[in-house]
Amino acid sequence: MSSLLPAVIVPAFIPSPSQGVWHLFGLPLRAYALCILAGIFVGYWLGRKRWVARGGSAEVLADIIMWAVPFGLVGARIYHVVTDAGRYFGKDSPLDPIDALKIWNGGLGIWGAIAFGALGAWIACRRHKVPFLAVADAMAPGIALAQVLGRFGNYWNQELYGRPTTHWFGLEIDPAHRVAGFEQYATFHPTFLYEALWNLGVVALVILADRRFRLGHGRAFALYVAGYTVGRAWIENLRIDTADHVLGLRLNVWTSLIVFAAAVVFFVISARTRPGQEDIRVTPAAADDTPGEALPADAPEVVEGTTPDTSSDDSEDADRSLPAKGEGAKSGGDQPAGNASLNAEGASGAAGKQPEAASVPSGGASQSDSTTPADGSRD
Repeated sequence: MSSLLPAVIVPAFIPSPSQGVWHLFGLPLRAYALCILAGIFVGYWLGRKRWVARGGSAEVLADIIMWAVPFGLVGARIYHVVTDAGRYFGKDSPLDPIDALKIWNGGLGIWGAIAFGALGAWIACRRHKVPFLAVADAMAPGIALAQVLGRFGNYWNQELYGRPTTHWFGLEIDPAHRVAGFEQYATFHPTFLYEALWNLGVVALVILADRRFRLGHGRAFALYVAGYTVGRAWIENLRIDTADHVLGLRLNVWTSLIVFAAAVVFFVISARTRPGQEDIRVTPAAADDTPGEALPADAPEVVEGTTPDTSSDDSEDADRSLPAKGEGAKSGGDQPAGNASLNAEGASGAAGKQPEAASVPSGGASQSDSTTPADGSRD
């Protein structure tokens, strides 16, 4: 029976994609760009859930992202070009200076993306008067998740791979994309996959730690930075693409070590000086901007959770609104004799309406006394 089962062929390596560009109505559709866009949307989705869960406005966060993303893309490209200037400028450069603008060919530095993206987010936070560090905390795992998808763009471009390996998880690289000096090797360490899996762990770490310890004032973002840089340091050492070296280490390794130390110091200082989380809950604008009604000078003091006692004041106002006994007769005595019959009818009519007058206080004073303070509902 088992002999009838078809044989399953397991490849001895991870195959490379046959192509990374498709054309739709004459326009190039690049896998690298799709991975970056997918990362941006997924990262925003996760950050939005965390921001709204803390009471923030989804509309405000969307505007902040509209600032952060363009800044981040420009910063990522600037960092890449500056740190790899020899590839674009100079007599021996393999590329032309105009190629520095061709972002679709790859080449985005995460450090520039974070720095410039943070600048754009900070500007937007200032415009909306929301705490910048709270936004950074909400977006931290979303940024790491965006990097997970973004790294697959390197896979489609067959770039930024590691040293040669013969393991079953080795990544096949076409001869046209192999680094000079390694043309004789066919499979390499899939550093894009290592970093993608590492960043998934960073996403889980930040989310779980935030749930357990309620990280605020930038500590969730600092934890993301520290976690990412630890992985980036050892993964960077596996890569064989061209890079500047300082004291025997690749530039990005030094950058990872320095940024890691800065993130840890920030985390410790923030935890000691500003424990807890910021309150970013959205309150109705009317409650802040609409002034309350002016209270009468003699209005009783109201304690929260109680109802003002105005029964005695109402009864006194009602008593003052009733005419005294014989008042009609006395006033009738002051009138001319010719109006005696009219006064008598008026007096009898007033006497007949006394119960109705007693039921409705006059002068409006009791209404002011019995009115609930204008801002009582906001307390």
